[in-house]
Amino acid sequence: MNTPSIKPVFIAFVTNDDTRNIVAAICEDNPQATVEEFPAMVKIESPGRLIVKRQSVSDLMGRDWDLQEIHLNLISLSGSINETEDEFELYWGKAA
Repeated sequence: MNTPSIKPVFIAFVTNDDTRNIVAAICEDNPQATVEEFPAMVKIESPGRLIVKRQSVSDLMGRDWDLQEIHLNLISLSGSINETEDEFELYWGKAA
């Protein structure tokens, strides 16, 4: 019996100093995520769900990071969005 594959979500950012910390935080919090780096863009893909935690990014940046700052470097994404002050979640299906 074949198990249906989980449709991946993704998020893509412009490559710069700020996004390096965002990508590192996403990878720490989403061990199932894969990263593709391009000359001017980085794309992170994850099966079914991906979460960006404000505190994780703040810790790596060494400063308070407002989750709304994610939009400054965002190129594209796929999935439904659930956004709070502390988390930015991409998912397919129902939110966690």
